[in-house]
Amino acid sequence: MKKTGWLAIGFLLLIKTGYACTIVSAAMKGEVFAAANEDYDNPFSKVWFNPPAKGRYGTICFGFPDLQSQAAINEYGLFFDFTAIGLNPAQYSLKKPYYGSLFLDILGQCRNVSEALEFLQTHDYPFSSQALLADAEGNSVIINAGSKVKRTGHYQISTNFNVCQLATKQYSCGRYDIADQMLNHAKSLSMPFFRQLLSLTHQEGGDPTQYSMICDLKRGIVSVYLYHNYEQAYQIDIKRELQKGYRVENLADHFSPSFAYQSWAKRHPEYGREMLLSEVAKQGLDQTLTYYQGLTANPAIKDSVNTMLMDAGMVFLRRSYGQYSTGNWWLYLYQFPQSYAIWHATDANIQAASRLFSSVVEQGCPKGLEAVTYELFAYTNLVQNKVALARQYYEKSLAIAPPR
Repeated sequence: MKKTGWLAIGFLLLIKTGYACTIVSAAMKGEVFAAANEDYDNPFSKVWFNPPAKGRYGTICFGFPDLQSQAAINEYGLFFDFTAIGLNPAQYSLKKPYYGSLFLDILGQCRNVSEALEFLQTHDYPFSSQALLADAEGNSVIINAGSKVKRTGHYQISTNFNVCQLATKQYSCGRYDIADQMLNHAKSLSMPFFRQLLSLTHQEGGDPTQYSMICDLKRGIVSVYLYHNYEQAYQIDIKRELQKGYRVENLADHFSPSFAYQSWAKRHPEYGREMLLSEVAKQGLDQTLTYYQGLTANPAIKDSVNTMLMDAGMVFLRRSYGQYSTGNWWLYLYQFPQSYAIWHATDANIQAASRLFSSVVEQGCPKGLEAVTYELFAYTNLVQNKVALARQYYEKSLAIAPPR
């Protein structure tokens, strides 16, 4: 299907595989850990649980509101996390680029680093970021478009430079140096040790540490900390939580209110949408939608309210696809080969998405977003197998879409 200009251009963003993050893995005296600080500007981090399915292992993902994962771990203790390094993959001759959720597919099909590396023999990572993979057996590897570097000592660190620069020491990263010094002198590994390491390498300012995690890979326990507060942990027993089924949760809901976190969140441009989603969770979609539809009677805020409703619709659409695909990321906006695959669902999330897009269509689309609103409404109806209604709105979208 042909995408309209707004989807193809306005939403066609670079994949957000990590900002200025710090990731470590280590194994010593029978203990195996991975730990990370996630540093970026969006405070609305999510955690979502993807139970095992036919041909796919269960995973727990952490990441952005659009359900693009920053880090994840599967039921066997295979873990990944990304850092941004600004690498240009075009400088490499990648013969088998994998345009999709490569590392989520690795976690879905592999139990350890050895199996992951075998998978990567036939799939190249074609993006600008770098990933650290670690397993419960004590192995790890750092991967980018140009290299795969296995751990040789008892630890491995990934921050925001190409791991190949370590050999020549042509890098400058204080966070790496602090983590390196601590791990080099460590006599044992424990949760308190990694909590101190993360505290000493966390960031504040424009891209602060939004959350941190310590993964006990052998025991299947993840301890999460919100907004560089290392005094309170949200502990996840991986296998126990996966038994509860698919769901998406706000990471912040697992912590006591923090003035610092709340102050940061209220200044973020996505705060309004997150409050809308919170109201849906508490009051239901009917009551929430009635309230916001009433706000559109004010011409001064009509477009901004409807844009917020569209944004919320996108959230529900992505949640539906996540449930359908056992945790994969909705690729429709990125024009990869998989982006055009038709899927079908009738769950509560896709129904909520369709209702929100329908409301915007009925109330009057935001100026300049008419074509994309029609397309998204058509798409959610196609997913629900309402083909005639989907065709009607695809045609309306194409009739007014800007030329490409």
